[in-house]
Amino acid sequence: MTFTPRRLALSILFLSLFAMAMKPSVDTDSFWHLRAGAWMLDNARLLTLDLFSYTRLNQTWINHSWLSQIFMAIIYRIGGYGGLNLATAVVIVVAFVFVYRAGEGGGYLRAFIIILAATTSGVYWSARPQILSLLLTAIFVYILYDYLWRDANRLWLLPPLMLLWVNLHGGFAIGFILLVVAFVGELLRTSLRTSLRGAYFATKQSQSVTEIASQRTLAMTNSKATWIGGYGLACAVVACLNPYGAQMLLYPFRTVSIGVLQNFIQEWQSPNFHQPEAQVFIVMLLATVAAIGFSRRRLDLTDFLVFAVFSALSLLAWRNVAAFAVVVAPILMRYANSAVEELQEKYPKLKLQNPSGLTHSVSLRGAPRDPKGLTLINGFIVIVIAFAVLLKMADAMSAKTNDEAIAKLAPVKAAEYLKANPVAGKMFNAYNFGGYLIWALYPHQLVYVDGRTDLYDDELLKEYLNTALAGDGWEKTLTDRDVGVVLVETASPLARALAVSPSWNVRYQDSFASVIVKNQ
Repeated sequence: MTFTPRRLALSILFLSLFAMAMKPSVDTDSFWHLRAGAWMLDNARLLTLDLFSYTRLNQTWINHSWLSQIFMAIIYRIGGYGGLNLATAVVIVVAFVFVYRAGEGGGYLRAFIIILAATTSGVYWSARPQILSLLLTAIFVYILYDYLWRDANRLWLLPPLMLLWVNLHGGFAIGFILLVVAFVGELLRTSLRTSLRGAYFATKQSQSVTEIASQRTLAMTNSKATWIGGYGLACAVVACLNPYGAQMLLYPFRTVSIGVLQNFIQEWQSPNFHQPEAQVFIVMLLATVAAIGFSRRRLDLTDFLVFAVFSALSLLAWRNVAAFAVVVAPILMRYANSAVEELQEKYPKLKLQNPSGLTHSVSLRGAPRDPKGLTLINGFIVIVIAFAVLLKMADAMSAKTNDEAIAKLAPVKAAEYLKANPVAGKMFNAYNFGGYLIWALYPHQLVYVDGRTDLYDDELLKEYLNTALAGDGWEKTLTDRDVGVVLVETASPLARALAVSPSWNVRYQDSFASVIVKNQ
């Protein structure tokens, strides 16, 4: 095999992506997913009731990520946290392979945009079911854009992919948003085109109203909107094939209707542009606007609608930025490529010897070609980079690295103390600690709240916030809930209030978390 510069650049791109993604990937929500998956493996049945909290015990829980949780539990049992890191990195790389293939233009330009999109979405690279939504979004994007831009009709793959998606993660709604926006865009395009054509023929060729209507009907029947709409309906039908039936289709609306989400949980809030992660997002957004503005390609209506909708969703909620990066990256490639060609025609000095990027082999100016020598050099470069990536992989797989990372985000020592020294009564815990406490203490101690916001309604989340902030009536809440132990952040208002209360005693405390027990 000849190791051309094209293969070299692609190898460097995706090895770099793998290195970016190969890191401790467990976050606070990963743990309750792991516990749910382990429970289903141990009991050989689906988990559809809440067993982990006493505030919602035995109530119906729409566990939309049940299949992902089983996969996570299997991977953990085989490879531990390192195995989860590896699986997450592989999923991310495969997702961006589809994003790369969905785009158009020179390979070097596409590679740069892939790095930009990866950096934009990187804040949500974690061992959670949402990473599979990132992959399936990328596959949907590839199939849909391939049809819209290159007439490659593989839309028949969408329904089976949706069947898988709806059982993996609630992010399946992204697929429907893509299909609806594409359908509307193509429908408007076809309607405008046939209306203008009908007006022209009615004026120039005196066609009858019946003939014009017949032509419009034929055009609509053969339009891309019809195909997208038909397969979209098929996706809606197969999406009902899950443990919860048709009500799963309403799940996304139920989640976004929880008002406390926007006020309390950062990923449901608008991006904070003082943060570096949000600044990368705004760079990508503005780069797309600039590429469209400077491109000589006429702005496609469907492209515009997709870009506008996903930009709006990302500006409304930070959690949508990852989907934005995957969906918009190929659009940026498409128009940036045209803009670059325009600039190269205006300013010939900017024109590269190989303007098409990775689509052709490259040789040094004035140097004789030496395919064999070039292959050896390129192969050596890849081997060196791959070795560096393996070192990064070994570090991310090590127990020490993962234990240190988990200790920075979860109350590991506090949970160990409580497990070794059980106390009477229920536990009130910090929201961000809930997932890990489910993992570490179930079934001996149930949690008050955790990251399953769809399970807890506004009323309970408001009660939690008021108590955690030591607001009016916090003592009554702890009494009414029969709370005997509190495990919260050491610096929290509740921990400070309990520390000076004669009714409570601090049993364990470090710089991160405190275990405070009610006096008997």
